[in-house]
Amino acid sequence: MVERCSNRVANLAHFLSRNAARWPSGPAVVEDGVTLSWSEIDSRVSALAKGLQSEFGVSKGDGLLVQAQNSHEMIEIMLAAFRLGAIWVPCNFRQAPGETAYAAVKAKAKVFLCDADFGAQADAVRNARDQLTGCITIGASDFGTSYEDLLSRYQGQVLQNEAVDYNDPCWLFFTSGSTGRPKAVVLSHGQIGFVCVNYMADLLPGTTERDASLVIAPLSHGAGLQLIAQLSVGSTHVLLPGGGFNPSTAFELIEKHKVSNLFTVPTIVKRLVEDPSVDQHDHSSLRHVIYAGAPMYREDQKLALQKLGQVLVQYYGLGEVTGNITVLRPQDHFLEDGPEARSGTCGTERTGIEVSIQDEDGNHLPPNETGEVCVIGSAVCAGYLEDEDANQKSFRNGWFRTGDIGHMDEQRYLFLTGRASDMYISGGSNVYPKEVEEVLLTHPDISEVAILGIPDRQWGEVGLAVCVPAPDKSPDPQELSDYLNGKIARYKMPARYLFIPAMPTSAYGKITKKLVREHLTEKGLL
Repeated sequence: MVERCSNRVANLAHFLSRNAARWPSGPAVVEDGVTLSWSEIDSRVSALAKGLQSEFGVSKGDGLLVQAQNSHEMIEIMLAAFRLGAIWVPCNFRQAPGETAYAAVKAKAKVFLCDADFGAQADAVRNARDQLTGCITIGASDFGTSYEDLLSRYQGQVLQNEAVDYNDPCWLFFTSGSTGRPKAVVLSHGQIGFVCVNYMADLLPGTTERDASLVIAPLSHGAGLQLIAQLSVGSTHVLLPGGGFNPSTAFELIEKHKVSNLFTVPTIVKRLVEDPSVDQHDHSSLRHVIYAGAPMYREDQKLALQKLGQVLVQYYGLGEVTGNITVLRPQDHFLEDGPEARSGTCGTERTGIEVSIQDEDGNHLPPNETGEVCVIGSAVCAGYLEDEDANQKSFRNGWFRTGDIGHMDEQRYLFLTGRASDMYISGGSNVYPKEVEEVLLTHPDISEVAILGIPDRQWGEVGLAVCVPAPDKSPDPQELSDYLNGKIARYKMPARYLFIPAMPTSAYGKITKKLVREHLTEKGLL
């Protein structure tokens, strides 16, 4: 038997090197009508990497903290980090200076790269991190080194991809921080290399260098992973212009570039298919409309299928599992209700992933029993950076504990009931809001809903249904209660209703109970 002497894997930047060799003039990134080829991106990445190395002392293992909106520069920074064996540390572009400073300290950032209008964040990072060697700005600024000037000084220099092992970190992914401070998830070259293969097999089968992907969601999150995965096949990436999401612009780009796939969240899919522009543009090139990050309610799913056809792909995952737990393929989405449709499922296990439903003691539960969703497989992260307490809580007997509650049927389709943190206890009974929300959304007067547990003297907690009315509708609380009566158990029915014009969403377009609760508290409604 031959012993393996090394755990060496391909550097993720090799995808770029290979694409530049195979399709040098092929379109890599399209932004604001300008197309950059694979050879151009490869050259710019080498120039940036050389500049970071020569002027800022960046080497393998150093953190590159980034706060920027989607742009070709954001993509180049990611690939330059990989090429150097450094660690890409992207931040939510909407976060406040103090939050960025926290990330800088946590990640031990060597350099801060940001859009030119993030001067307050740059000041906060400098004050918090003495070891910072510099700040680089995308666009003209008076507080950092110009990104383009740096590249121009090293244009034409060639830099080889740094040798990396399977467990060498390449991305620090900050969780959304639903409780307390965000945790830094350590993602490695080998782990993401596995996920790329899985992603293309399970989510985007048949995608090639002839395909184009529309980038809607922030690259600091799941859209970044989708981009890395498609680097492996050389697909073109079309960036939406800044200034907020516009469905009409999205459909114009889909038609113009014959976009075959996109990744987003259910709330954005809902906006796309409810906008009149869905009927005004040719979107027949779409084969895979991937949604993740939150459940898509059944009524929204039906409308999307009517408008877009059999193109929906759902995946369920967390940053800690690199978004890689289950998939519901296009052929598993059904317009008509019935047993085959399995309403509420988020699909079956992705390739190389095993899911177990476990009780509080770690016992494996049989089909159709509710418990915590736990996961093993090569997509699971190595753990949280310097956070042993979180690691102890999140891993048990080798299984990663997602904190999500659900059950699997006999054919291993997973159904999520909700987050353990979303559950509330009313009169001694556990209530998982998602089940009730699904029913309320079938009422024609309701567009969106989030149910929160609030204190009650008699029952301990009761449900508050926070609702966004459908256009030109004025829902009546009593009518909604009558509508729910007989469809769900009485103890699960909301005790109060609150109507607001729009739901608060995260930078990624997600609606979370934490955000809704904070919004109501800020407005004095809770």
